[in-house]
Amino acid sequence: MIISHKYKFIFLKTRKTAGTSIEVFLSDLCGSEDILTPISPAVEGHYPRNYTGLVRPFKELKENGLNMTKSLIKRCLSRKRYYNHMPASLVKIYLQESVWNSYFKFCVERNPWDKTLSYYHMIYASRMSFEEYLDKEDFCINYPIYTDKSGYILVDKVLKYENLNVELASVFSELGIPFSGKLEPKAKSGFRRDRTSYQEIYSSKQRKIIEDVFQKEIQMHQYTF
Repeated sequence: MIISHKYKFIFLKTRKTAGTSIEVFLSDLCGSEDILTPISPAVEGHYPRNYTGLVRPFKELKENGLNMTKSLIKRCLSRKRYYNHMPASLVKIYLQESVWNSYFKFCVERNPWDKTLSYYHMIYASRMSFEEYLDKEDFCINYPIYTDKSGYILVDKVLKYENLNVELASVFSELGIPFSGKLEPKAKSGFRRDRTSYQEIYSSKQRKIIEDVFQKEIQMHQYTF
């Protein structure tokens, strides 16, 4: 997650959407006062900064109606105000209203069938079959990161992973960020070695599972199998 005062943008990091690659690219370009949250495991070329500060647990609980979790308690003790994959609704409560309203807010989303397969290869492929993974119901559901409790989109732009370089070029041009037109390096992209199209991998039953689980994201972004 990045808050750049230099370029006046807020980047919300979703899962399995090239977020780490975007953060690595922007790391050197962002200013010394900008906020970049750590990546785990650390990635060469990415320099986190300014992400600590007083955590406001009761304000967070009021905003999202969450239970006091171990992770929130840990953040309070470590003063980790901003963190990786932090939802927009929480980022908003730590920023001045003028900053939140005036900065350009964006994130990236990905076709859920392709995203799920990528996530499986990164986390589970060495331990279980794809069918076994689907039974675990551990899915990359990203929309809570960029929407509020009512499902209202809080960011100005949701970029499509499938057209990422073109859409990044447009956003970076508006923000005045130098960009060659191609995002490099592809961080965390080496887990899925089999590049067979996802359409050839899913059974009809597996396809329907993803359709049901990701119904909101599919409707929100008009994704199709």
